[in-house]
Amino acid sequence: MYDLVIIGSGPAGLSAAIYAKRAGLKTLVLEKSTMSGGQVLTTYEVDNYLGLPGINGFDLGMKFREHADNMEIEFVEAEVIGVESFNSPECGARPMKDMKAAAMELAACEKKCIHRINTSQGDYETRAIIIATGASHAKLGIPGEEELAGMGVSYCATCDGAFFRNRTVAVVGGGDVAVEDAIFLARTSKKVYLIHRRDELRAANILQESMKRLDNVEVIWDTVVDEIKGEDQVQSLLLRDLKTEEKKELPVDGVFIAVGIHPNTESFADTVKCDEKGYIIAEEDCITGTPGIFAAGDVRTKKLRQIITAVADGANAVTSIQNYFL
Repeated sequence: MYDLVIIGSGPAGLSAAIYAKRAGLKTLVLEKSTMSGGQVLTTYEVDNYLGLPGINGFDLGMKFREHADNMEIEFVEAEVIGVESFNSPECGARPMKDMKAAAMELAACEKKCIHRINTSQGDYETRAIIIATGASHAKLGIPGEEELAGMGVSYCATCDGAFFRNRTVAVVGGGDVAVEDAIFLARTSKKVYLIHRRDELRAANILQESMKRLDNVEVIWDTVVDEIKGEDQVQSLLLRDLKTEEKKELPVDGVFIAVGIHPNTESFADTVKCDEKGYIIAEEDCITGTPGIFAAGDVRTKKLRQIITAVADGANAVTSIQNYFL
């Protein structure tokens, strides 16, 4: 029986683990990947993390994990399948299958509940859980996307942009990330097309103005990508104008997809309440509507999803857990 099991070992999960260890909680971290760090591992450069300007994202992720390892925190590589919650023996040890309906009853039992986490490596029981599974890049779901992933299809301009020096690339999207990617790629690429399905961008005005000053960036409006074409390497995009339905083929050497992210909450649909986009509903204190279960990092509802806010979530979540145990 653990005091706390943390699911995920990105910045939020690792921060929580360190704070939990310092608080004297018996803690386990579950991570399905072979490496800790989450999305930060695929970031070429992190220039806004306090005290470490310009650090490589991979190096920052490794520093986070090294800190946790130095504190002898227990890690298990396993994929979480689901979570079951039970009343504790003081309440009769009755299984609570319907988490949403059981939340108030569990609270009435003076929070005396335990949770069983089902994983690919067996089951683990704990008094509290922090879900810190982060978010993943959204995909277009079109022909050629999966087949050419890593062969010209990328979701990280800072990771892969260097492979397209003096070549022609496209960015798909219209938000901050898409425009930032276009600006970044324009530094080294010969030509950058920004393909957006609407007639105006959602990105911040300051980013749009910066992009407009670049001669080698061209925006293609009211257009979607129907197919990514190529043999062993991206060669072109099949575009469709949403107003005229006209189709055309655009030769490119690579395509960077920046159409948003989605939270990794599939395993917790029956455990915690999520919003319409799938993010776990939790405020800055990281408390969910299910007693004993907390959410930290990109997986929860929040306005700003950055490394530094994820790290702060880890600390806040453990503080809330300490109060929960009182």
